[in-house]
Amino acid sequence: QVQLVESGGGLVQAGGSLRLSCGRTADIYAMAWFRQAPGKEREFVAAINWSGTNTFYADSVKGRFTISRDNAKNTMYLQMNSLKPEDTAVYYCAQGRLRGNTWTNTDYWGQGTQVTVSS
Repeated sequence: QVQLVESGGGLVQAGGSLRLSCGRTADIYAMAWFRQAPGKEREFVAAINWSGTNTFYADSVKGRFTISRDNAKNTMYLQMNSLKPEDTAVYYCAQGRLRGNTWTNTDYWGQGTQVTVSS
């Protein structure tokens, strides 16, 4: 059983930055970040292939967020800059499958970490 553990969430003002971490990743799998705002469906944010050489982003975060991973530390990151109030959500890390630049399947989810951006 894989246990993914997120950390790094918190409260930040608009325009600020946060870095999320997801620990206990496996280096042979693709990883991703999703988020879910109150009353909305969970949505894709960013994904990275197993080696870290390819990354993909939702249009809403492109240019502001950066996904990365350190397989030696079994950890994935999401650097979030220029945060907006609409980025407020619970952020989840996921382990699963990529086909080309499409996330096709999630095998495991983390428990989530709250990110709140105040205006």
